Amino acid sequence: MIRTKRMKTNKLLKFFFLLFAVHCSLFTAHGQTLSPEARVSLITYGPGDDDISSSFGHTEIRIVDPVQGLDRDYSYGGFNYRAPYFILKFLRGTLPYFVSTHSLFQAAYYYQQHNRSIREQMLNLSPTQRQKLYAALEQNSLPQNREYRYKFYYDNCATRPRDMIVAACGDSLQIPNVQQPTKSYRDWMNDYLGNKPWEQLGMNIAIGRPSDVVTTNWGSMYLPDNVFTLFAAATIRQPNGQVVPLVSNTQTLFAPQNLPKQNLPLPLFPAFVFAILGVAIGVVTYRQYAHGKVSRLLDRVLFTFVGLCGWLLLFLWIARDDNVTAWNPSLLWLMPFHLPLIFKATNGKNTRFTNIYFGITALLLIISLFVSNVPGGADQLFILTLLIRCVANLQQVRRESREMTVVAKG
Repeated sequence: MIRTKRMKTNKLLKFFFLLFAVHCSLFTAHGQTLSPEARVSLITYGPGDDDISSSFGHTEIRIVDPVQGLDRDYSYGGFNYRAPYFILKFLRGTLPYFVSTHSLFQAAYYYQQHNRSIREQMLNLSPTQRQKLYAALEQNSLPQNREYRYKFYYDNCATRPRDMIVAACGDSLQIPNVQQPTKSYRDWMNDYLGNKPWEQLGMNIAIGRPSDVVTTNWGSMYLPDNVFTLFAAATIRQPNGQVVPLVSNTQTLFAPQNLPKQNLPLPLFPAFVFAILGVAIGVVTYRQYAHGKVSRLLDRVLFTFVGLCGWLLLFLWIARDDNVTAWNPSLLWLMPFHLPLIFKATNGKNTRFTNIYFGITALLLIISLFVSNVPGGADQLFILTLLIRCVANLQQVRRESREMTVVAKG
């Protein structure tokens, strides 16, 4: 009996000792005080060509404390490729992103392998500001705090590090906020997509009018290179009242090799592909019309594809809450209601409906030619192709009406 009580007491003591050890380890990890030798820097990785997510670069915060043996990077660009319903969440803008930590040297190998630049800006933060930033980053890294809702222009892996630094510095930090007179969110984005014409086409078709808002310098910092540039121009007021540059020193940790760019062959460029498609459909349409008919199958294939694209754009508008895909002018020519209306318009039973359908579609296509903001001209070539089909159908309906009138009079 006494032995049993002692065993229970020992187990209880072991449990409390383990709980105390875990508590102490957590307190040490997240309550650590930085030494006066600690330093904070901003790490900027250059754009890459490995996938679309690498096209705009990346930003991290690095904290080094040689006394504590600390060298840690904080990245807000993590997401789980294996997350349930990954594609659906990605399209809706609800895929959770999270902050992760690693050493710079763990990440550097990857960026060097992909020939992407690595630049470091040493920040003139006071000990209090460094400690405040470090505590906030550690708190943000806890499992219950690490996830956030990614928003392409407004809350991403570049704006989060900026916001954490601004919060730690308060009003002592001054970042230039001169409005750029010609640069919109879309314009800044397209600066990085010139070597990815198909991705550029798809992204420009998918985003709406909010993307055409002219940004301030603050708004342009959704791109890592702009964070780098504006931090280089920022100032900070020291505890003694002296105003100094925010960045005390900049060094390039890795300069990419000047390798020849692998551009797409001309026949694979979107504009070339849609030009060939337009010419082919134009020739087929002319020959069919010359023989007194218009292919209903071709119209059904074309406008079914257009309708499917339209439903996707409408889904992006309704489902996303970051407003980036709202009020999309591409919906004027990628109307979702083409599917199923094209089947009614081409069944040959109601010429009046056919006339109204292709007439309204032609009008919307003409308007689209003037409101499109998609660079490269590929969308306009496809719009012209659809317009050819609309005009051919309208002319065919009128010709059939005239023939029926002649028959009736005869």
